[in-house]
Amino acid sequence: MSQSFKHIPFSSTQMFSKLINDYLEGKGTALDFVQYAPNLEGYRLAIEGRKKHPINRGLLFEVLTKQYANLPQENAVNNHIALLNKDNTFVITTAHQPNLFTGPLYFFYKIIHAIQLAASLKAAFPECNFVPVYYMGSEDADLDEVGSFNLDLKNYQWATKQTGAIGRMQVDDALLLLLKQLESYWTIFPQGQKALEILKEAYQKGKTISEATLSFVHAFFGSKGLLVLQPDDALLKAAFIPVMEKELLTAFSHEAIQPTIAALSKDYHVQSEGRAINLFYLKDNIRARIEKQDEQFLVVDTYIQFTQAEIIAELHEHPERFSPNVILRGVYQETILPGVVFVGGGGELAYWMELKNVFQQVGVHYPLLQLRNSFLLIRQKQTEQWAAMQFEEQDLFKPMLELEIAYVKKHTNTTLDLQDQINTLTTLYTTIKNEVAKLDPTLGKHTENLAHQAKAKLLALEKKMLRAERRKQSVAIQRIHRIKKELFPQDNLQERVEHFSKWVGQYDVTWIASIMEHSKGLESTFSIIQFD
Repeated sequence: MSQSFKHIPFSSTQMFSKLINDYLEGKGTALDFVQYAPNLEGYRLAIEGRKKHPINRGLLFEVLTKQYANLPQENAVNNHIALLNKDNTFVITTAHQPNLFTGPLYFFYKIIHAIQLAASLKAAFPECNFVPVYYMGSEDADLDEVGSFNLDLKNYQWATKQTGAIGRMQVDDALLLLLKQLESYWTIFPQGQKALEILKEAYQKGKTISEATLSFVHAFFGSKGLLVLQPDDALLKAAFIPVMEKELLTAFSHEAIQPTIAALSKDYHVQSEGRAINLFYLKDNIRARIEKQDEQFLVVDTYIQFTQAEIIAELHEHPERFSPNVILRGVYQETILPGVVFVGGGGELAYWMELKNVFQQVGVHYPLLQLRNSFLLIRQKQTEQWAAMQFEEQDLFKPMLELEIAYVKKHTNTTLDLQDQINTLTTLYTTIKNEVAKLDPTLGKHTENLAHQAKAKLLALEKKMLRAERRKQSVAIQRIHRIKKELFPQDNLQERVEHFSKWVGQYDVTWIASIMEHSKGLESTFSIIQFD
């Protein structure tokens, strides 16, 4: 199916932050904000570090067994759940919200990288076991992001009246209607019906979004041994009570990140500054921030409030009603999972790099951070057209105007660069300036002004010549625009916008196999894959 691929540096895409590029290349101060470098020695140290921070493996085994009880049984999944009881078993974790019908392509990419990394680490450290885990961010309530997806640049939004934590919402008639609308889209593809049936089986009326997400992710990746963890669980949250109680009583996390933010902001953009209390309150259809005013704890935008004694009692009696936000979410994840590596995107790693001191404050292991692999999927016809215009694959990431100018200069019979003439003019005016200054020094400044005006006019002429040649080459210019628009929808990376449907619909699940084939484990790569 796929015919060729090419790995390119992340920095050459111009789509990743300076912090992430420096982290991957070991430059600047980026490595000061993490515990382990992203290399083989870093993995080894992360394993040794995790051994010093044991977790309740029996609890994790119990919860996962319960969550998988009603799903089709996969030997690879059952074996990995059993392995978690062993002290030499560690987890490779990736996390994502339960986006509707998977959301953008990178939902698949990060899961696949976690699976491949677990296999690579097993080969590198055979005395240990490594289990890939998708940690479901099921308590996020941002329906604008999570409850929508894009198909061919058209946005589909779930018009539900439900509120609260996204994972607790249920599949309703509005969601089933949205799925019904997709049938005509899916079935035009050779393998679309098969993928559609997986979604239909997952999204049954009355199921929660968490349950539906677990179902279809298990259908695609259960055979690979991927474990999906739903952290919105009373037993798991009970294990996090000490940290949440410390947060309520001392607001420790906000104070803990301040020195890191101050140091980080000297060279890089700060991703998230958090809040005074980084916890939400969940109950029924409510998911709202907790704030402290004087001696009272308020649930924002509700009438719910607690005294200190009352909220601590509520926490111990109903830990499932409390939810960590972005500042504490990673700490919760590593409290309940024996993680050694977290696989995430550039934005995720950026906020994780603010949190090392938060982990240290509560004695939780801070894992190695691995940038997930990225892909640009290109079809054979697009590749051929791009090559015919004498561009390299890496040129795909250049700005449109730069590509236009480069193409025109390569394919014109006219000299469009007047730099030689500008140099000659500069030399001429320098000579004139030296001569006239002998007569009157003030004429030297006047000559400089004339030289500046003449150079500006030549540069303006050069731009007009270039525009004229671009008009002559309009057919090719339009082709460049079309290919860029197809591969970078909404001027963004393809993986951040496109849905998986047309790729799985065209190539069946062998598309997933192709991504896995080109997804490296131990190192992060940006790959361009051509499909026939």
